[in-house]
Amino acid sequence: MTVTKRTFPRFLRFFDRPSLSMQLMAVGLVITLFFVLVAILAPTFQAWGWLPNPTESLSNPIHEAPSWKHWFGTSRQGYDVFSRTLFGSQAALQVVILATTLSLIIGVPLGLVSGYLGGRLDRVLLFVMDTIYTLPGLLLSVTLAFVVGRGVLNAAIALSISYIPQYYRVVRNHTVSVKTELFIEAAQAMGADTWTVLSRYLFLNVIQSVPVLFTLNSADAILTLGGLGFLGLGLPDEVPEWGHDLKLALEALPVGIWWTTLFPGLALTLMVVGLSLLGEGLTEFVNPRLRKGIRN
Repeated sequence: MTVTKRTFPRFLRFFDRPSLSMQLMAVGLVITLFFVLVAILAPTFQAWGWLPNPTESLSNPIHEAPSWKHWFGTSRQGYDVFSRTLFGSQAALQVVILATTLSLIIGVPLGLVSGYLGGRLDRVLLFVMDTIYTLPGLLLSVTLAFVVGRGVLNAAIALSISYIPQYYRVVRNHTVSVKTELFIEAAQAMGADTWTVLSRYLFLNVIQSVPVLFTLNSADAILTLGGLGFLGLGLPDEVPEWGHDLKLALEALPVGIWWTTLFPGLALTLMVVGLSLLGEGLTEFVNPRLRKGIRN
């Protein structure tokens, strides 16, 4: 069957005349996919001998400027900066995906149940979530990192706590507005139990904003993880992580060793920018009122 404008007119008009936000989303998607591919392929490149071991110190040279042998140079500790930068994307994605997934798994069901049932449970959850939400995210993550210790899972837990209230508030507020719709009342009148209403009727109607929040939280988590690594509270020292590498490189910057700071910092910045552009574009895609250039 041939696809024509008559078949999918709204879909084709949307992509025939993409807005600036959609173009930026495409750029963000390319950047994000690039880092995903780097994280997946870095161990393979090392196994093939194309990358030095990022956790093994080279006896010589140290503080070597970028060259054909060491594309991003070497650090004071003798690490190959190119290898550390590539493997840093792997550590960042592992922690960020775990953190945002944990907060989504906890925050979305709590928001659904709280918004639908209301009453004392809703008031208690609102108080708890609002209390957590008022705390600065980085400060809360630093405090939790002190408690749970260092490591991929521990860093993800420390980051996820500050994001749970965001999922809760978005889903809870949408649930409160949707549960008064006629189709919900019809389902209740036909004898649908609470689980059926939540899973079959409410969930798909309040979940639209969650992918946007997931993407934007991922960008924020990258920055927060970098902050934890810079403070020495993120991942163990031997694990390549951009924030920790920036901490190690800071003392060499005043003497002209710029490459150990530039490349990890640039990688962190690009990944945050890519996820942010992707999230902003998804906001326009999910919310029809924000779309430009589409006529009903």
